[in-house]
Amino acid sequence: MKRRTGAGHRIAKHRVGALSALLAASLALVPTGAAHADGIRAQQWALDAMHTQQAWQTTKGKGITVAVLDTGVEADHPDLDGNVLPAKDMIGFGAKQGDRAWARHGTAMAGIIAGHGHGPGDDAGVMGIAPEAKILPVRVILEDGDSARSKARSTRGNALAEGIRWAADHGADVINLSLGDDSSSAHPEPAEDEAVQYALQKGVAVVASAGNGGEKGDHVSYPAAYPGVIAATAVDRFGTRASFSTRRWYATVSAPGVDIVIADPDHKYYEGWGTSAASAFVSGAVALVKAAHPGLTPAQIKQLLEDTARNAPTGGRDDSRGFGLIDPAAAIKASGRLKPEGLQAASYGEKYFGSGPDAAKSDDSTSSWAAPLAGSLGGVLLVAAVVLWRGRRRRFDDF
Repeated sequence: MKRRTGAGHRIAKHRVGALSALLAASLALVPTGAAHADGIRAQQWALDAMHTQQAWQTTKGKGITVAVLDTGVEADHPDLDGNVLPAKDMIGFGAKQGDRAWARHGTAMAGIIAGHGHGPGDDAGVMGIAPEAKILPVRVILEDGDSARSKARSTRGNALAEGIRWAADHGADVINLSLGDDSSSAHPEPAEDEAVQYALQKGVAVVASAGNGGEKGDHVSYPAAYPGVIAATAVDRFGTRASFSTRRWYATVSAPGVDIVIADPDHKYYEGWGTSAASAFVSGAVALVKAAHPGLTPAQIKQLLEDTARNAPTGGRDDSRGFGLIDPAAAIKASGRLKPEGLQAASYGEKYFGSGPDAAKSDDSTSSWAAPLAGSLGGVLLVAAVVLWRGRRRRFDDF
């Protein structure tokens, strides 16, 4: 692994910069103020908001595997060491481990889900919602800044659909999709929808970002809108809907998505926003529920999250926050009263029967898989903002 000079593992010397965002295949840098001088752990307000201490009295996710379908994951990051399983690359080209345009977004999502820090104290790195869960990285998209994006075809390709099926067949209990297409031309892809139903039928919960189109027309985002998916919208530390978070009928629950501390392959720590982060938090919460009650079906888990969410909107649900802020501790407690059902996929109250569609063979070359998913990121990927350092700023170009 190639390392950058001065990156180090110490959090006391954070640097200010910006993490590129994948928004409709364009670069978006978000200007924000410098982070507070508190320790990393102290800035992880989401841990308290989601009542993780109460949930951890029952489980920290041991025995559960969360597939992170993303840009790759930095397995030797100190906050993830030992929690990352061998990866699968569904693309096969583009940036490699050690390049700057590799695994930034995926590593950030993995840290939110299953980071365990790397030492005692408040400045000991990122702690995830399910710190004892395992991460199964499946590379299905390219990072913004990857030169291969301009060379790949602009079709959507099969990488995401094939990645979902592969994860479901290789031990995933939860699939996290912090990605999607929420452009004005977004539309459902039958192969992706079928792959989601295949995973659900096998008992795998599927979580996706609701979309970052709240200020751009609230376009429907896929894969969040596929039946059976647990779609996560974003709120800030006050429980208020983030202005960028898409408002649509498929919103299931909300989760933290503003001022989120994220780990990076450069071993620095950034602060960012996006429904990508909200999706990762929900996936971590689902991992906790499944660890406590492994026999529950995806439909039961989705219903539990809806029934136990806190700060519900007026009327019980709306398109901006779903049924309210996810509360894994409450879901774990309530799930103890349920009987596991037969493993059959369900969505919006309607059940899907049968063995699920067979995996379709594709003749597409890997060159048809990459740009699609790069473009598919739409507005759903995490938009990162500032690296955490005590009051100082430095240009992103410096890294």
